[in-house]
Amino acid sequence: MEQDVNIKIIDREGVAHDIVAPTDMAMNLMEVVRSYELAPEGTIGVCGGMAMCASCQCYILSDHELPEMQDDEDAMLAEAFYVKENSRLGCQIAITPELEGLEIELAPES
Repeated sequence: MEQDVNIKIIDREGVAHDIVAPTDMAMNLMEVVRSYELAPEGTIGVCGGMAMCASCQCYILSDHELPEMQDDEDAMLAEAFYVKENSRLGCQIAITPELEGLEIELAPES
């Protein structure tokens, strides 16, 4: 059974986008941002989603229970710019039905 989730993404210009993301395509948050072209080409997902560049850093604005941060994501955020308490790498957040209503803001470009 396919299910789409509604996500609000605030881009780097401060514009809010209400988008619909599929849960049946094994996508992550970074890939959704790229597919909707919410960041200029070449400024997000530079490493291809390997948690090696932090170009997809985002701030989680809603109160969602997300998967626990793995060591490689934690290490990358430790070296990134503009990190906040609610920072996560979009490439490490799979689009699942539990993300319904998620609100995020893209971090400034490093």
